Amino acid sequence: MGKVTVALAPITMTHAEGQGAMHSAPTAVPGGVSGTAQGERARRLRLAIQPEYGGRSDFCTGQFSLRFRLMSPRLPQGCAIGAGAPVDFRLKRSGPSQWISTNPPLIRFSAYDDTFAAPAAEDCGPMAGPLNRRLGLPAPSGNLMTYEAAYTFRTYDQLPAR
Repeated sequence: MGKVTVALAPITMTHAEGQGAMHSAPTAVPGGVSGTAQGERARRLRLAIQPEYGGRSDFCTGQFSLRFRLMSPRLPQGCAIGAGAPVDFRLKRSGPSQWISTNPPLIRFSAYDDTFAAPAAEDCGPMAGPLNRRLGLPAPSGNLMTYEAAYTFRTYDQLPAR
């Protein structure tokens, strides 16, 4: 996204009718806030990115939205890419799904979006300008996100009785 390539930590999503959940750990951005941080300076200028649910997930159409929390000792807690309006993805399958197991059901697939635009980071205080220049944001359409996924499911008749 923008000028930075990062392999994000795994994202775990629970999807059901009604409320779902999404969890992911922060991923360090090489070079930190400045892009060149090293040694002791690297601790003060470290930068991590953490995906967060952006309000939409439709796994039938491949559409979903994410915000990307930016974390550093130099940034306010609300600093994020997509803070005001999340980043919208329209994933396309890279190939067929593959059944890994039938009991429990486990299916693997790959997808990508190479058309999305990335907004500028917002709510980052005085670091917003330098941070957006460092990350190459806002970035017009043509960014790339690849997605390797595995999913499982249970039907309602398999759920425990209440």
